[in-house]
Amino acid sequence: MRISVQTARFDPAAELAQFGGPHAGAIVTFTGIVRDDTGTMQALELEHYPGMTEAAMTRIAEEASARWSLSDVLVIHRVGRLAVGEPIMMVATAARHRQAAFAAAEFMMDYLKSRAPFWKKQIGPEGAHWIAAKSTDEEALNRW
Repeated sequence: MRISVQTARFDPAAELAQFGGPHAGAIVTFTGIVRDDTGTMQALELEHYPGMTEAAMTRIAEEASARWSLSDVLVIHRVGRLAVGEPIMMVATAARHRQAAFAAAEFMMDYLKSRAPFWKKQIGPEGAHWIAAKSTDEEALNRW
């Protein structure tokens, strides 16, 4: 299991090449990319609470690992200023069977999106503004 909060850009293919292991029959990955929903966004800035963020991410990964008997878990989340099109985060799960790998990845994404302590600020031509949490992110947790 590897959990990382970092400012440095990462290469999803390079991360995947180091992931898995001999007991994995399935590997599922998700890479989030900074997107511009407005057509005017210049950057996204993420802040976090060091120590608290890593602990929350680790708890989520440990729960998924135990619940779906994962053989490996990877969570990378970037902080700092990110440009549109850059990778912002990656989740990878490895399990003996695809159903477990898919379910664990979805579970982790839903919980990371709503429970990991990150704060996002959108930067555009009119300045910066904080991005509010979405009710749909909270609703996604109900299925777990």
